[in-house]
Order: sequence, then structure tokens, then C-alpha cells
Amino acid sequence: MIRRVGLLILAVGMAAAAPAELTGFARVVDGDTFSLSAERVRLWGVDAPEGRQVCQDAQGRGYACGDVARDQLSRLIGGQAVRCEVRDRDPYGRAVSRCWVGSTDLGAALVRAGWAVDYRAFSRGAYASAEADARQTRRGLWAGRFETPSSWRAEARQAQPAPAAPPSAGCVIKGNINAKGRRIFHVPGQQDYAATRIDTARGERWFCSAAEAIAAGWSAAAR
Repeated sequence: MIRRVGLLILAVGMAAAAPAELTGFARVVDGDTFSLSAERVRLWGVDAPEGRQVCQDAQGRGYACGDVARDQLSRLIGGQAVRCEVRDRDPYGRAVSRCWVGSTDLGAALVRAGWAVDYRAFSRGAYASAEADARQTRRGLWAGRFETPSSWRAEARQAQPAPAAPPSAGCVIKGNINAKGRRIFHVPGQQDYAATRIDTARGERWFCSAAEAIAAGWSAAAR
């Protein structure tokens, strides 16, 4: 009896320690982020160029490397089902996950193709050999010149004015007025949430819930 109880406790402990899994068909957001149903997934261990980032090709010409990285991830997934092991949650609520299509590790494939780098601060060098191979053969980003995405983000943050703080800890939905005058709101975890700045002098504001924003005449951002 004692042995059975011990085995039961061990089994429960092993189940609790097992990483959560997500499966489904992805909608790609950028080079290292996609949605699986209601979950926003950030690929573990890799860092791809941002949507507004510009890199230089082999001839020194600028190009939208973030868009190219996004398209590369879309091609790798190819409309197939994605399986992810959740490893963590980032500050935006995204499921930081190692993901596969069939037997293909999406993070490794992106780095090997040269459209993402090994995110050493988190990966502990898991994709270092794939990055070295891409660099040596000058694939993707390595064919020209580029800033690492983390450096680009840091510089972009320094160039922006300090963001206005929400009125209270629970009111973090950003009500933004875009260049066309549309009133749209962004919730934490969406692609443009971190880059969106609230200027109350222009009539922009914070909301405590999506229902409150909709009632005030704001529409949800597309993604």
C-alpha cells in the first residue's frame, strides 16, 4: 500500500513538472512570434529582427529585414500544425516556447537560415552552432550588416520619450489615435503594445478593460 502511494505521488509530481504543450495552426505576427488560437507564442532561445528594423544587404542597400524574417517563419510553418512546449511567460504574457513543425525545430531552422540569432541571454547557447553555420556561409542577415534585435530595441527605446504611466496598476489597455484618426486600443501582448505611446493631450487614454474601451468608442487593434 505504501509503495502504491509513493508511486502515485511520484507520478503526480512528474506530471506537474512536465512542460505545458500547445498545438494548433499558427498565425504569424513577426519573425519569432505567432498566435495559436488565443495564445500568443514567443519562440524560446532565438531573436529575430523587429518589424520596423532595417538591415543592409550584401550591396549595402537597406531592406526591411523584420518583414523578411516574418515571411521566413511563415514559410517554415507552411500551414502545418505547430507543437510547442511552454517554458516561461514573458512580461507581455506571451508563452515563451520551443516549437516544432513535424520534427523541425522552428527556432533552430530560423537561426540556421540566418533570419534570427541565438538569444544567448536565455538559450544558453542552444542555437550557437546553427548561428555559427549561418554566419560562416553568410546566409540571411549574415549576407550583409545588421544590428542584433536586442541592440536595435535598446536604441529605439532610448530614442523615444518616456511613456506615460497608466493611472492605476489594473488599467493597462492603451487607447491610441492613429494617423488616420481611428481610435484603437492595444492590450498587453499584442505586437504594437510596447511601441504604442499614450499622449493624453491628443485625447488618447488608458482603459481598465476592453469592454470599457469599446463603450467609449475605441476599436480593438487588428493584432
